[in-house]
Amino acid sequence: PDVLTHSIRYQITLLLLLLHTMTPSQSCRRLDTVLVQPLLALALLCADHLIAEKVESEEISFLARPVFKTSTNNASDEPSGSLAENNASTAPAASLPTVNLTKQYVPIANKNGTVVAYKTAYFGKIHVGSPKLQDFMVVFDTGSAHLVLPSRACHSATCISHIRYDEAQSQVSYPVESDGTSLARGAVSSHRATLTFGAGKVSGTFVQDRTCLGGSRDAPTAGCAMMNLVVAHDMSHQPFSLFAFDGILGLGLEALALGPGWSFFGQLVQQHPSMLPRFSVFLARTDAGQSSITFGGHDERKAASEVQWVPVAMPELGYWQVYIHQVRVGDVVLDDCADGGCRAILDTGTSLLGAPRQFIKHLHHLLSRDVLLAPGGTGSGEGQVSEEAGKEVAKRDCRLLADGSPLTFDLGPGIPSIALHPEDYFRPTPFNFTMPNKSGGKSGVHNSTELGKTNGWRLTCRSLLLALDLPAPIGPRTFVLGEPVLRKYYTIYDWSERRIGFAVANHSNEVLSTGAIGAPGSGSLIAGAPLPILNCTVCAKQKIDAGIHTSFSEITI
Repeated sequence: PDVLTHSIRYQITLLLLLLHTMTPSQSCRRLDTVLVQPLLALALLCADHLIAEKVESEEISFLARPVFKTSTNNASDEPSGSLAENNASTAPAASLPTVNLTKQYVPIANKNGTVVAYKTAYFGKIHVGSPKLQDFMVVFDTGSAHLVLPSRACHSATCISHIRYDEAQSQVSYPVESDGTSLARGAVSSHRATLTFGAGKVSGTFVQDRTCLGGSRDAPTAGCAMMNLVVAHDMSHQPFSLFAFDGILGLGLEALALGPGWSFFGQLVQQHPSMLPRFSVFLARTDAGQSSITFGGHDERKAASEVQWVPVAMPELGYWQVYIHQVRVGDVVLDDCADGGCRAILDTGTSLLGAPRQFIKHLHHLLSRDVLLAPGGTGSGEGQVSEEAGKEVAKRDCRLLADGSPLTFDLGPGIPSIALHPEDYFRPTPFNFTMPNKSGGKSGVHNSTELGKTNGWRLTCRSLLLALDLPAPIGPRTFVLGEPVLRKYYTIYDWSERRIGFAVANHSNEVLSTGAIGAPGSGSLIAGAPLPILNCTVCAKQKIDAGIHTSFSEITI
């Protein structure tokens, strides 16, 4: 922040003036009290902002770049093993191919080994090959457009940690060129593709094989088709080594793919003409519920409102994105989007709400909410708070804040807006912005449980946003609507009509799941931790404009 820059300049100027009038021994004695202590407080504040930004910038995302590099293969080369860096379906819901999704949490630690955040991803099972089925766990990713699996020929540590695809085990597999041209069995494409994602990259060759969506291993039918695969001979350490999934199944539009024959959903619909060309994504509110993706339509039981359709913006870019006519925080309109020129990408491979970096500072300011102000610090006098009461507020979950401002994305005239509340955008733990008082306390940002008796307290709930630097034509004024939006809204993707359906997700009668992988302990307030479980009565009453029902408000002393 600019105020920190000015403060640091002031401290350095003061030091230079003092050194000019002191002897060397006096300078050394005065150095700690004059410069080091004040700058330490400022450094703590700067470091906290930098750590927060670093955690957010490392957030998992599979948003693909629509640029694909191909290179000529040397047939004599061996894999190096190195690490590179209408509202209803035409069939009943029970008969639609549906894949249950598993959620995984991966802890992110600081240099001291302390967990400061969790990355998350959702993935489900597919089967490849015939007659012997090879099972893989994949991320169903709307931000990319290829089916990518690690190859049996990849011997890097990243590949070996996953199930690897072996085309020799399938009687119906055969190699293909990058344009989909069939090759003789046993041949290898003369080209190799490098696919770059927001959080890593893979490179490999091409194979076609029978691919089936989850379901029964014994009788998978409607969800099966002959598909082109990118078989990876090299996978970057990040993010593939961190998660339990083996590959990525891209569901983006054709523009993100190598060619028309590489779009998974396009091929599935083409080979099953009776299938409604739609798929839908449902994310459970908590880890106790079962998340899923359905192909061929949607399950009306998972919608708590009517489906509202929004046309895809700029489909030639390949993303499932919509125009944003206006962004509001409470009643404040974000000037940067007031002309209707912003867009938002629906991305099942991103677990945060992403915003253009140039908007982040203003959004943080508008969304932040003070939950305790006690300028006198700890005590029983005016402007003070008892240590017990202060610590109680510091332990509360910001996501349960009663009066946080709604963050609203206006999708256009006659279309209900996307409305997010503290549950959807706040970090769980309040920040403790301590305030210096006359007793000489140090200012800065501290852990909310580090409560000094000589400092004033300012506990503030802050938003958790992913800063985006998307180049044109994808950006620069483009949001990414990840898990917070996809959890609150049941989304339906219409392939033929190029439109996205939104309905409030019905979490009142969720099917129980087997739980998440690596989930933090109950009550964790680390960024990315699971949402607190609300009772079913509350869940059943959720509406588009619903707030959070278990709450606390600002306390001012």
